[in-house]
Amino acid sequence: MEIPSRAKLSCLSWNKCIKHHIASSDYDGHVTIWDVNNAQSIMEYEEHAKRAWSVDFARTDPNLLVSGSDDGKLKVWSTRQESSVMGIDMKANICCVKFNPSSSNFVAVGSADHRIHYYDLRSPASPVHTFSGHQKTVSYVKFITPEELVSASTDSTLRIWNVRTNTPIRTLTGHINERNFVGLSGNSDYVTCGSETNEVFVYHKAISRPATRHRFGSLDDSLHFISAVCWKSDSPTLLAANSQGTIKVLVMAA
Repeated sequence: MEIPSRAKLSCLSWNKCIKHHIASSDYDGHVTIWDVNNAQSIMEYEEHAKRAWSVDFARTDPNLLVSGSDDGKLKVWSTRQESSVMGIDMKANICCVKFNPSSSNFVAVGSADHRIHYYDLRSPASPVHTFSGHQKTVSYVKFITPEELVSASTDSTLRIWNVRTNTPIRTLTGHINERNFVGLSGNSDYVTCGSETNEVFVYHKAISRPATRHRFGSLDDSLHFISAVCWKSDSPTLLAANSQGTIKVLVMAA
């Protein structure tokens, strides 16, 4: 199946409860909900003034989703309404948003201000906590568990945080990421990301250095980088793609 979009897509999010619904964000700032059964859009939001980088459906509420944009706005949407139900002005470009998997009240937001802002949407005036430590833009945030959040930055580090105690846990280093979006995914005890060396890196969350890595192409292939990674849930299998358009299914050996 192929569904045409009016603009270049930046992010996709499956609805975990309504399996045939998927949300997209794009470079024109649109957030769209699609019905994949009939390959048609069923809702389109156009409130962002600039490119929307990220969108995420809540796992615990099938009607709630959140988006972030270069306009510095965090938007909360309901599929039951034609306009946003909430907006938060972050004052800096937003690169990534993610609901806590156990609650539709809590959202993590990664920003160009080098920080992760953790919001309780019931009290949106200010974050519950702001996590600082990255030296450059925060490009991705993902939850490993409901208490553990991992973030990626163009400072070539991943950082793990405890959102219950609001404390840093560990910094993971080894990959190179200074310019591009290289992907981030977590699966129970493991975290994977891409690298601008055209390699996929896998870390165990308890160890700061890589557990393993896999290279796309040859050693002298420095023109390409890993652009996306995704673990299969509760599985040693992951999907990875690079900037050349190559997609690989990888299985981590026991």
